[in-house]
Amino acid sequence: MPTQKKIDQVEELREKLARATITVATDPSGQPVNAMTDLRSKMRERQVEYRVIKNTLAYLAADASNNPQIKEIIQGPTALALGYDNPVDVAKALEEYIRVNRSTLTIRGAVFNGKRLSGDEVISLSRLPAPEVLIGQLMGQLQAPIGSLVGQLQAPLQRLLGALSGPQASLANLLQQRVEQLRSQGT
Repeated sequence: MPTQKKIDQVEELREKLARATITVATDPSGQPVNAMTDLRSKMRERQVEYRVIKNTLAYLAADASNNPQIKEIIQGPTALALGYDNPVDVAKALEEYIRVNRSTLTIRGAVFNGKRLSGDEVISLSRLPAPEVLIGQLMGQLQAPIGSLVGQLQAPLQRLLGALSGPQASLANLLQQRVEQLRSQGT
């Protein structure tokens, strides 16, 4: 018979898993306590919750939150990083912590939008530019064809203008030369 404490833990974890935009599973084996405290602090700064969980409780919470994919990334000692806003921030925070601290922490995988990601895919996700940069790149890509189209549409008009102004300029030059010729003869 499960205790009320465990029932409450499963319910709390179920609610967090249901609300999370990304859930990243890591292997905290071999991490000193002070390193785990530092990691939790760094995660909290980025609005990421990082907690060590019991697998059986996580399996129950995953089933209860309709996220059975989470069970696929939980094996052995596991700590979950739960992100509620930008999923890239969670991946960046973990990758940066591992790189900067030369940590042995390993990323096992993640569940993002109901899809399971491998550890390598989480690292790739961490290398994505900020959303503002991606939007700027997208806008540039969308504007490039329009600018090219405008240039292509203007080219015939510019050629026509050149063709029409060419004889006009020649006529103006001819008239100017005749005026100067008449002036020189009349003096």
